[in-house]
Formats: sequence, structure tokens, C-alpha cells
Amino acid sequence: MDGPEPMTAFPPRPVRGVRARYVFQAGCPSDVADSTVDFEPWEDGVHLEVAAGATVLGDPTPEDLARYHAALAEGVRVELTEQLPGVPVALALVVHHTVVHAVDTSEHSYRKAGRLAVHEVLAHLGLPVDGQTPGRRPAERGRR
Repeated sequence: MDGPEPMTAFPPRPVRGVRARYVFQAGCPSDVADSTVDFEPWEDGVHLEVAAGATVLGDPTPEDLARYHAALAEGVRVELTEQLPGVPVALALVVHHTVVHAVDTSEHSYRKAGRLAVHEVLAHLGLPVDGQTPGRRPAERGRR
């Protein structure tokens, strides 16, 4: 055998308890997005689900919460398309916990959190992220 079998769909198995987190503070407003999600094999595409008993820290309106969750799923979809070109995505993204800051949470924050969650899942599965060998991180700027 020349290497691992090609992936027929993503994710190949469930990955649970993934922290989708993006916090950037460079002034006001800042970016705050923090959720705990599961990546479950499902039907074609990215399907967003909110688990029964899911918790929310903060006091968003139901409309805002729905927008943040949709942005999270969008970030996941976009990042999977970039990281795994040609691999079909068949994913249920199940949200268990969401943190919302009254000022600093935005759809942008949750799109970024979704993208970063994909990196966590790929690393967990031993798959390359941004073309890097699994287990290696890109060199940090200014470090040799």
C-alpha cells in the first residue's frame, strides 16, 4: 500500500467536545466567540443542530443566537472546502454550549471560530492542516 486510503467523506468518525473558540482583543470592540461542538458523520453538506439541553452564557436574542450559530457553520464549511479539496463533506455540527458577549460577539467572530474548530478536528484526526505534516505547526513569525 502506498499510503492511507483516500477519505470518502468528512468526518470519517465522530469527534466530540471540540472547542470552537476565537478571542481577539486589540481594542474596542474586540472579537469573542466560544462554543463547544461535535462533528458527527451525517448526510451531504454541513447540517447545523443545537443539542437538546444546549447552554448559552450571555443573553443574546434568539435571532442573534441563530445568526451566530449559522456563522459558525459557515466558517466550518468554508474551512473544510479549503483544507480538504475534493473530499465530500457529510457533517452534522452539533452545538452544545455557546458564549455570547453583549458587545464583542459578532458573526465574524463565530465564522473565525468555525474555521479554527476545523483545524482542531483535523489535528485530532491526524490530518494535515494548511499543508503541514500532522503534528507540526507552521513556524511562528520571528522565531527560528
